[in-house]
Amino acid sequence: MKVVLFGLGGLLVLLSAFARVRSARWWIRFADFPRMQIASGLAAVLALHAVVFGWQSRADVVFTLAVTAALLYQGWRIFPYTVLAPKQVMDAPSGDRARSIRILATNVLMQNRDAQRLLALIREKDPDLILALETDSWWTGQLAVLDRDYPFRLKQPQGNCYGLNFFSKLELRSPQVRFLLENDIPSVRTGVRLRSGDWIEFYGLHPRPPEVQADTETRDAEILMVGREIRADGRPSIVAGDLNDVAWSHTTRLFQRISGTLDPRRGRGMFNTFHAHYPMFRWPLDHVFHEASFTLVRLERLPDIGSDHFPVLVELHFEPSAETRQDTPQPNYVDLDEAEEKIEDGQEAAEETRNGQAVTQGPTRAARTS
Repeated sequence: MKVVLFGLGGLLVLLSAFARVRSARWWIRFADFPRMQIASGLAAVLALHAVVFGWQSRADVVFTLAVTAALLYQGWRIFPYTVLAPKQVMDAPSGDRARSIRILATNVLMQNRDAQRLLALIREKDPDLILALETDSWWTGQLAVLDRDYPFRLKQPQGNCYGLNFFSKLELRSPQVRFLLENDIPSVRTGVRLRSGDWIEFYGLHPRPPEVQADTETRDAEILMVGREIRADGRPSIVAGDLNDVAWSHTTRLFQRISGTLDPRRGRGMFNTFHAHYPMFRWPLDHVFHEASFTLVRLERLPDIGSDHFPVLVELHFEPSAETRQDTPQPNYVDLDEAEEKIEDGQEAAEETRNGQAVTQGPTRAARTS
């Protein structure tokens, strides 16, 4: 039994070490996701070893120290996303709906053919903006019933699990579907006019995830390109979507420093959104980040809609004076250099992919704006 315990503990320690490695290799980056599961496993191994074997030899002591160090490291990364940690985003004052914006972001799961649960949630929650990801032509047809209530829309149906539909009750400025790195991975950028007349910027993202034999260069680059854009633009900005990365990863935290955005989950909980069907294997994969001129009215993980993701609802209050009362993440020169390097790596990886593929279809069709 000790051999099995040492093997399991060693594997969990190794996975913890992988999360420290600055590599885009898919088999390393997978270790970013299950931190809670790894931490739970480390705690169980540590307790079982202490009860059954104790510290009979030097190997027992070394094993205990290694497992304890890995557990403390995982806890250090997880802690900011618990209710015990300080809140990164202040609670908003009550009232003033004119300066608030309510956003529902959801990955619908393209193969899911039950649109009614999502439509019922939208009717109940009455969001100002809806970002629906993984929408193919079938989903685009089902969501068309929203057109009468949402006069501003972008629709990019695709059959590769990266289509999107974006709906807004609020006036948009220069709305566009963009292909930042890959010609089959769309994202949204648009100005949004609040009821108060204030203009903000909204970004909707769904980069490619790490998969077997598919590394994370393009995912990391797309996220950081938007972060760099937000910092250079200087406008009040919100980023939402399925980033296919967890809140505590190095890339996501680097994105926050590059963009100067805050995470409303910090100090409030993890709001694990994936996988909806396996409670023991969930992590925060769907995100909302915003600049320091917003405070939080509410943040909710919504009920199951038949997808492998839970939808997320966030309501933010535009409060420019909050910038002086909320700590904005700031990059140092190492962060800036790393971000530029990751963006270049992603651009090179995307170019290699394009060059390595046979041309089997025409260019991706442009989004329909209606």
